[in-house]
Amino acid sequence: MGNTRSVNAKGFVLPLIIIGIMFFAIGFALGINSYLIPLLNKALNISSGESYLVLTATFSAFVIFGYPASFVISKIGYKRTMSLSFLMFAVGFYLFIPSAKIESLPLFLVASFISGMGNAFLQASVNPYITIMGPMESSAKRMSFMGIANKLAWPIAPLFLSLVIGKSVSDVQLTDINLPFYIIIGVFILLGVLAMMAPLPEVKAVGEDEDSAEDCPYAAGKTSIWQFPHLLLGVLALFVYVGVETISLGTLIDYAESLGLSNPEHYAWIAPIGMVIGYMGGIIFIPKYISQALALRIVSIIAIFGSLMVVLTPADISIYFILFMALGCSLMWPALWPLAMTDLGKFTKTGSSLMVIAIVGGAVLPTLYGFLKDSVGSQDAYWLVLPGFLYILYYGIKGHKIR
Repeated sequence: MGNTRSVNAKGFVLPLIIIGIMFFAIGFALGINSYLIPLLNKALNISSGESYLVLTATFSAFVIFGYPASFVISKIGYKRTMSLSFLMFAVGFYLFIPSAKIESLPLFLVASFISGMGNAFLQASVNPYITIMGPMESSAKRMSFMGIANKLAWPIAPLFLSLVIGKSVSDVQLTDINLPFYIIIGVFILLGVLAMMAPLPEVKAVGEDEDSAEDCPYAAGKTSIWQFPHLLLGVLALFVYVGVETISLGTLIDYAESLGLSNPEHYAWIAPIGMVIGYMGGIIFIPKYISQALALRIVSIIAIFGSLMVVLTPADISIYFILFMALGCSLMWPALWPLAMTDLGKFTKTGSSLMVIAIVGGAVLPTLYGFLKDSVGSQDAYWLVLPGFLYILYYGIKGHKIR
């Protein structure tokens, strides 16, 4: 089924490219954390659990601002909300500079929280936008294109910081981050201007307007967002997914350093390579050969295999099996969003805000990983992801069908 106001075929490519740039920005902003975690661990002489608090600060913003973001979108539209989010990013990134100067973990956490706020508003805009800008049954394919842009940006962020600073992360002083962050601030301000001026049409999901509510009869008879069990189970699945994905992507440099591997920042590429392979599979096979739900089941099994191999193989080999965890994560986001957002009609924006709030999983599970690492070691701490992948497999088999 199509959408009442999806982007027509001729006008599809340019908005797709612009939204792709924004997905890249989201990944780049999150990728900065994978560089900061080992840096703060060493420079501030704090525990792994404490250094992972930068992820807690970043993702906790999604709990606070995920729901309000939907109201902002309703008032000023998707495009202006995207532009506003880049201003928030710029403020957050600027605060990293005085944080480094005075070597203050609390101020680093404030900076991470504000950049997380920008991320929450941007995610609340671009994820539903890409989902409903075309036919729902092919939204996972569009999400796969966006996923490639997003996940390639994760390792590019620490690589960019390393190249501009000119040192290995183990030799960096906190104040060395000033120059790269000034550059990042400038780029994100330009992206905010681009978002405001970009030819992005406003789009709406089927039944989202009151005058078209009958186009989505399932939602038309509902009075509350809490009456959609497939959405609520999907919100939990997304919470778990973002947590296990952030562990897959965000712990590689720290894990490589804990194993004593040279140039640990070079290992940041392992997970994104796996994810890009998965996204390419999604572009090729969804929905022509397999459904979004079947894709979710397949990648969940791959992720379960990868997580078992990470904890059961010798440590110096185990780091490479994170590729399979990441490959498994690749199509979870593209599949979970449309499966959870289907048939929401007039509740689409509210449902989207709940999904954005669920991104706080990226704060909770990696922080638990950090404290587990302190108590049982970095390799055994990866046991944490296994129950999460098992639940996502359940959602792909049964959870998304419950009405």
